[in-house]
Amino acid sequence: MMCDDWKWRILVSSVLLLSGASANSVAADRSGQVQTHTARDTLGPLEDRLEDANACLSGFQWEPATFQVESRLATGEDFDQLVRFPSPVTSGQRENDQVAIEWYSAKTPEGSIKTAPAVVVVHESGSDMVAGRLIARSIRLKGFHAFMVQLPFYGLRRGEGAPARPDIVTLFRQGVSDIRRARDAVAVLPHVESHHISLQGTSLGGFAAALAASLDGAFENVFLVLAGGNLDELVRTGQRDTARFREGLLETGATEEQLKELLWQIEPTRIAHRLDKETTWLYSARDDRVVPIRFAEALASAAGLEREHHIRYPGNHYTVLLYFPSVLDHICKQVEKR
Repeated sequence: MMCDDWKWRILVSSVLLLSGASANSVAADRSGQVQTHTARDTLGPLEDRLEDANACLSGFQWEPATFQVESRLATGEDFDQLVRFPSPVTSGQRENDQVAIEWYSAKTPEGSIKTAPAVVVVHESGSDMVAGRLIARSIRLKGFHAFMVQLPFYGLRRGEGAPARPDIVTLFRQGVSDIRRARDAVAVLPHVESHHISLQGTSLGGFAAALAASLDGAFENVFLVLAGGNLDELVRTGQRDTARFREGLLETGATEEQLKELLWQIEPTRIAHRLDKETTWLYSARDDRVVPIRFAEALASAAGLEREHHIRYPGNHYTVLLYFPSVLDHICKQVEKR
């Protein structure tokens, strides 16, 4: 579920060259005029018929509140506006607790912003978020709004220096909560069809998106790329990036048993049955060694996905990006069916 930045950068650059899309860096212009919008959480009580699912859901519940959503132009950058709002979960780090979203706005042929459905995009684990940004740019080119959420301690949320970070459970819970609140933040922005907001996540972002979408079915469609379930086994047996992720967790002083307990608190298969199997799609790589196919199948099984909703491509966790145009076309066709 973790990603090597350089591999993603090389493959994304290849896709961009083939598609003619821009690969500009993205740093927001902070000088633009701020527009403020008032939003309110629509998250209801998280309840399930299964006791274990209720135990998992309880970790993601927060008290619904009214909150402010700020947007400002990002002049000269690849995304159009920067959107910020407070996270419903606090980490104690001021910069991190202000969610940052890159808005890639849908345009008319004349270049003005048009009213259209939206897709909330959740990036992979690489610090440059290159795959997430490629997906967001491409969705914009297809005529839809794309909102790429920067996960906790990524991008503008890093703050100065190297601040102490919470444990993995707190980080995941904050990220999942931010994704769910992002749906309500996006809904109040101009030109967004508020009843047509979908969710897409890749790799690490796919795991977080699976949890966020399972909370209360708030998203119209859910598109999970290179994600899976059975986190404990995945982290214990996964190769390459997953193995390094496990080593990093153990270096914090956690024992194997403690690590198992932590990962169980954020296990997607515990609540994946709450996903709408008619509007959820999972895209996997047959030879993935970061998230091997059996872990993707575990998530698909827990969600009750039919075979046509679990699409498998040749390649591994990185080379599967060559099939990105096919994945994007499929995603946009589902969004168009609103």
